[in-house]
Amino acid sequence: MVLAASAAVLGGLALVGLPSPAPVEPPPAPASAGHAGLAARLPAPEMAVRDLLARREESIRDGDEAAFAATVDPEAPAEFQQRQLQLFHNLRSVPLSSFGYRLDGAPLAHAPVPAADEVLASRVVLRYALSGADSVPTQRPLGYLFVRRGASWYLAEDTGVVPDAWRGPWDFGRVEVRRTDRGVVVGHDAAAVDRVAEQLDASVADVTEVWGRGWAQRVGVLVPGSPEELRSLVGPEFAVDGIAGVAIADLVDTRTRRVEGARVVLSPSTTEQLSGVALGVVLRHEITHVAARAVTADGAPMWMLEGYPDYIGYRKSGLAPRDVAPDLARAVREVGPPLRLPTNSEFHQAGRRLDLAYQQSWSVVHFLAQRLGEPGLTELYRRIAMATSPDEAEAALHESTGMTSPQLLAAWGADLPRSLA
Repeated sequence: MVLAASAAVLGGLALVGLPSPAPVEPPPAPASAGHAGLAARLPAPEMAVRDLLARREESIRDGDEAAFAATVDPEAPAEFQQRQLQLFHNLRSVPLSSFGYRLDGAPLAHAPVPAADEVLASRVVLRYALSGADSVPTQRPLGYLFVRRGASWYLAEDTGVVPDAWRGPWDFGRVEVRRTDRGVVVGHDAAAVDRVAEQLDASVADVTEVWGRGWAQRVGVLVPGSPEELRSLVGPEFAVDGIAGVAIADLVDTRTRRVEGARVVLSPSTTEQLSGVALGVVLRHEITHVAARAVTADGAPMWMLEGYPDYIGYRKSGLAPRDVAPDLARAVREVGPPLRLPTNSEFHQAGRRLDLAYQQSWSVVHFLAQRLGEPGLTELYRRIAMATSPDEAEAALHESTGMTSPQLLAAWGADLPRSLA
């Protein structure tokens, strides 16, 4: 059995202060005396829109559908108005311990809106926390278009305003939510959500058994219903047709050990096509990424960053090594042991070559676990994962194992015929 590759995503969000408002469309034609008097009495657009966003937050927290509907442009297309009401009900189904919006940045250029007295397009930051999963809130960028009709401001559009606008599961239809002792699963198909929830607590416990208790020991799992939703949740970095699961985080600061928005996102096909054993492997692998993310630096050796989660993923699968690494076993029989450890570039390929890189990484980490024991292996992961240069990684390997990379390669290669038999 070969599982699709997975990786962790770091997506920091830089926030900027709101500058003085600037005009984003030509000045309107001179207004009548009545309209001019009304405009003079209205608050600045940004202040009015902030109040509108505050009312949306409050209506969601209070479950007040009428108040939420009153923030939506009554002249907007019926499809948008209906989608907004569905969004309200979807959000009400999600356990949120924190939820709020704020304007972010200068007004943006926008298309004309028929019959609107005034228009404001802006980035908006959504700040939220999933109850049972997030220790601290996270934030994602949105793009909203607001209109004034008479004295009132409304939301007129929530897509297409900025190219990088994020969309959450609640934007893609009715949501199913299952809370467990160790996390929360959010998706759309009840059977798929149930299947993941049944394995979640045991998977968290299995990861903690090896990694230790120095992490939140809770995780949010998203089960998207389509490739479009998967792409929105994980970003453009991944070819979504080729992954079983991805561990993502909205912000990671390894210096302060702060992680925001850590999630496991499963492919829509994962819960349908994988066996229960394979689904458990994927969950344990991705949850290991979540547990270790605060001490994992970008650019560290991928053979350890992916081999260690694979080691934990397969640890209780009951699969024999030759079944975990069939391509590696075949290569060893036909041409002999690998001539080098997998390089980082090999994890950015596709197909069988990528599968082989993962299998080699699992195998060498499995070999190290037998030599060092799991506590020693975990300490080695921590040291190598925080390495910011090849020399640092090499020093960590030598100090922890007494072996250089060539010596590790030789010892591992000599053991492969026995371990893969």
